[in-house]
Amino acid sequence: MDSRISARALTAALGGWRTREPAYEALADGIRLLCLDNRLAPRTALPAERELAHALSVSRSTVAAAYRSLRDSEHIASLRGSGSVTLPLRRRDASRLDAVDGMIDLQQATPPAWPGLAGVISDLASQSAALVARVGYDVLGRADLREIIAQRYTDRGIVTSPAEVLVTTGAQSAIHLLGSLLLGRGDRVVIETPTYPHAAESLRRAGARLVGVPVTVDDGWDLDRAEQAFARTLPVLAYLMPDFHNPTGRSMSEIERATILSAAERSGSVLILDETTAELDIDRGPLDPGFPGDSEAVVRIGSLGKTVWGGLRVGWIRAHSDLIRRLVAVRPAHDLGTPEFEQAVAASVLADFDPVVAQRGDLLRSGRDRLAAAIAARLPEWTVPRARGGVSLWIELDAPLSTPLVLEARSRGILLTAGPRFAVAGGYDRHLRIPFTAPPDDLEYTIDVLAQSWRHVREGAPARYLETLDAVV
Repeated sequence: MDSRISARALTAALGGWRTREPAYEALADGIRLLCLDNRLAPRTALPAERELAHALSVSRSTVAAAYRSLRDSEHIASLRGSGSVTLPLRRRDASRLDAVDGMIDLQQATPPAWPGLAGVISDLASQSAALVARVGYDVLGRADLREIIAQRYTDRGIVTSPAEVLVTTGAQSAIHLLGSLLLGRGDRVVIETPTYPHAAESLRRAGARLVGVPVTVDDGWDLDRAEQAFARTLPVLAYLMPDFHNPTGRSMSEIERATILSAAERSGSVLILDETTAELDIDRGPLDPGFPGDSEAVVRIGSLGKTVWGGLRVGWIRAHSDLIRRLVAVRPAHDLGTPEFEQAVAASVLADFDPVVAQRGDLLRSGRDRLAAAIAARLPEWTVPRARGGVSLWIELDAPLSTPLVLEARSRGILLTAGPRFAVAGGYDRHLRIPFTAPPDDLEYTIDVLAQSWRHVREGAPARYLETLDAVV
């Protein structure tokens, strides 16, 4: 047994779980989804029946029946005297299924590889003798790649030298490295809600206590809450996605950027700006960077995972040279550097990057428009935002049934992520993230399946979840 989750923590993770009857099966489905999302890792001990019943304000028989259903579906095992523990997912339940299984996986919001990438890799492979003559990795990153990255920042108006760039193994590695250096147990971190879930998990693992600042499709960042959060909690750092925020797709206005920067400076906080989606513009147009490049308190993260290919694990940190030196000192405890070949590919692609960005914009525009049109035709009761860029739509459903919808769609061959997965402290049962990175035909088929699934889910939902539905429809 690797870990244990308390009744309180499980209750928070379940959120609005009671979305259908019978209650025990709704509870079982909520726990199943936590397992499928890997929010409950295999071999995690679950709370005792009586303890969880008290936390959820239900009868012990409801929890007992839910655990029995989970045993029947082989999501947990129970041993007398040892409690119940989650099991590794079976092959057909795994959250990442191969295409041969006939599933459409929309859990990962990543476009297919840029079409020119195979040619770049082939050309570099022909130079393999020169590549393998090098060490193969280094903690700071190749000089030519850091020069190219620095020049791209300078061209954006953020004057940067190669000494202010550290190459990492993707953006997630950058987040983990920064958290491990800057955070101690119990330190506060301001973070948007909803947010990129893997970033929240990484910061929590570094010991952070997360303080959520709401972001909505219509109103953007809640600046009053943001200023209060910085002033009240004095966070060590803030993790933000100012451009094409994941999952809402919203970008910060100049006022939002200025207000948050001022609040962070007053509280002495480091701003970590995740810009992995910043260049995925469809029809927004360029914005002023807003956060000064010469500030020691502003750290930027970038990567090629969304713009070039998810399998090209090259990212970077742009920060003051003093912080870069500190990161280099602690990095060997995490990894010894980014592989040489991947860096060579990245340098080659970034040297002529404008055509890549243009192709990605065209691809994403096609997916966005087909997806939005399909939803309008088949599910007009859902609210669809106008995404100006990024990789997904943050859909508002007309009832808080995101979790049962995702489970129903899974049974019909569509893999999606429910709204609560993106929450910092619960909520978003009325939201669903749908990426528009898949082929347009797959997106239209997905909406056909979701329309059928939504009807089935609504039919089984308790009346209290649908009481405002007539007014919406």
